[in-house]
Amino acid sequence: MPSIFAYQSSEVDWCEINFQYSELVAEFYNTFSNVTFLILGPLLMFLMHPYAKQRTLYIHCVWILFMVIGLFSMYFHMTLSFLGQLLDELAILWLLASSYCIWMPRCYYPAFIRKNRTHFTCLVILTTVVSSFLSFLRPTVNAYALNSIAFHILYIVVQEYKKIDNRELRHILQVSVVLWAISLTSWVNDRLLCSFWQRMNFSYLHSIWHVLISFTFPYATVAMALVDAHYELPGQTLKIRYWPRDTWPVGMPYVEVMNEDKNC
Repeated sequence: MPSIFAYQSSEVDWCEINFQYSELVAEFYNTFSNVTFLILGPLLMFLMHPYAKQRTLYIHCVWILFMVIGLFSMYFHMTLSFLGQLLDELAILWLLASSYCIWMPRCYYPAFIRKNRTHFTCLVILTTVVSSFLSFLRPTVNAYALNSIAFHILYIVVQEYKKIDNRELRHILQVSVVLWAISLTSWVNDRLLCSFWQRMNFSYLHSIWHVLISFTFPYATVAMALVDAHYELPGQTLKIRYWPRDTWPVGMPYVEVMNEDKNC
């Protein structure tokens, strides 16, 4: 049995041709396309810090895990090792869990928790710990299971889209869903239709997935922050801003907290 540190010890091998450009890097484009995580993570941590001070500083854990995913994904695609695969998938799992703990609206909590955020957080952490151990049993199923969580998030997005009459939120939700759909399409095509894309001499869809999903997540977190503010920050308004300028047609979204005294 090969060591979990060994090159190509993972059962997962993506469509890109291995060791095409370097003897040390198994999947060149899949490895270095993760650099967007390392660039956007610190930027978003800086841009979202005023909001985090108002809501909770634990939000910075989300961006730290976001960067960790980029690092672990680089390690995995560089080596295609079993350890790299597990580290990458566990980082994604804990990123999703931390996002659930912070931004999940209380109205979607299980009935037995009675909308208690502390109890819900404990339940999420317990479930994530158990899932972390189970991931060692069937590692090839992990990626599909993690992507399936997106459908639950999509369900919440659709429900909130119907309820909240906010033009900015609706726009952010629409962009998030479109980006996620395109990202998932790239992932599925690379995973399931590899032979076709290799015949087309285009086996880089997974690297495109890396770039697209690294931009999708900031849009999704801004959307969830706006939804969360509707429930958790009723005395304040979150204004969507775009870096580097609001007037640019394309930018990185973040939220700015605007204090307002609402008289009903």
